[in-house]
Amino acid sequence: MSPNPRGVARLLSGAGLAAALVLPVAYPAAAQPLQRVPAADGKKGQELPGMPSALDAEAACTPASRAEARKQDWSRQRLDLDRLHGQSTGAGTTVALIDTGVATGAAGLDGRVTVRGAAGDDCVGHGTFLAGLIAGTGGDSPRLAGVAPAAKILALRGTDPRGQAGADLVTAAVREATAARADVIAVAVALPRRDAALTRAVADARRAGAVVVAAATPDPPSRGSADEIPVRTYWPAGEPGVLSVADMLPGGLRPDGALRTDGIDLVAPGAGVVSGGPRGDGHYLGEGASVAAAYAAGAVAAVRAAYPGEAPDDVVRRVTATAYPADIPQLDPYAAVTTILGAPGAQAGAERAAEPVALRDTSSADRATSRAALFVLLGSAGVLAVLWAGFAFSRARARGWRPAGASGT
Repeated sequence: MSPNPRGVARLLSGAGLAAALVLPVAYPAAAQPLQRVPAADGKKGQELPGMPSALDAEAACTPASRAEARKQDWSRQRLDLDRLHGQSTGAGTTVALIDTGVATGAAGLDGRVTVRGAAGDDCVGHGTFLAGLIAGTGGDSPRLAGVAPAAKILALRGTDPRGQAGADLVTAAVREATAARADVIAVAVALPRRDAALTRAVADARRAGAVVVAAATPDPPSRGSADEIPVRTYWPAGEPGVLSVADMLPGGLRPDGALRTDGIDLVAPGAGVVSGGPRGDGHYLGEGASVAAAYAAGAVAAVRAAYPGEAPDDVVRRVTATAYPADIPQLDPYAAVTTILGAPGAQAGAERAAEPVALRDTSSADRATSRAALFVLLGSAGVLAVLWAGFAFSRARARGWRPAGASGT
């Protein structure tokens, strides 16, 4: 006797309902956008105000944050900064930061910021935020220190007071940084068109011995969708010899809203990153390729302090060769400082340090992904078990509860 079709239909309907209950719980959990500061211990972080990269024409200056981060964020643990600072703090180096300016009295930067022109007035706050990632001590929160907390900052304006970048401003800033003999020139802005004068300024800076680090793209647009903007090269990141840096999420992927480009040399943390601002002692949350470039600039300063005799091209090779291998290599400052490199062209595996950094992914997003996969597997197993039990029940009932193979009387 065959199983009752209506019973099987009800069974399949119940199984489908069970699957529907399991799957929506699993997948959206992995796709939730970052809305809080990811804590280094993988637990839910803390809400902080966002740091803009530019202001609307009528907007007031970015106000002081009233919130202070309670824990080290994921990015600093991912970069292994606690171990890095035992090897190099960037002492003796100067990083020229080209952005919206830097407040000289900002927490954690006192006494180590030199400004040129109007760069000491940071209305936007973005440049001060980045300076904290490069060379901040963390102030009262030492676990929120930057990559090279003993380095000096030379603040230069590459934007107008509202944060809008211009080729003439960036060119003049690069030339000032070169004249000041900065060890690292960090360009946090990205221009959509190549400029001949800027190309010459970058080439002169490299010949003078500076390592130029630049954001691979502008920060995500505040309006509209990044998908509407075609893939293009941004400048000066596209110039020969410039270390082009893009942003990554805790899981290593680029954010969905990131502008698309080519020629990226490295990715570094660029979402859910904590730093201070020009006013008050509170903290902000920052994102974008500019944040990633600031981290890379701090790493270059740490390398230059540890290897003062290395040429700029060798420093860039060191930072890229020791990066954590991925589709786009991921910045690893501790490995860059501690690895003994072979000759150019040596195999990357032979260049890793004797005690390589174990990259810990502490993001809640990645934990959610693991949970999602587990839920899907458990849910699928449960559905199969229900189906099998229902089928076996129907067959046994049809046989009058006799064992399979037994003859009727």
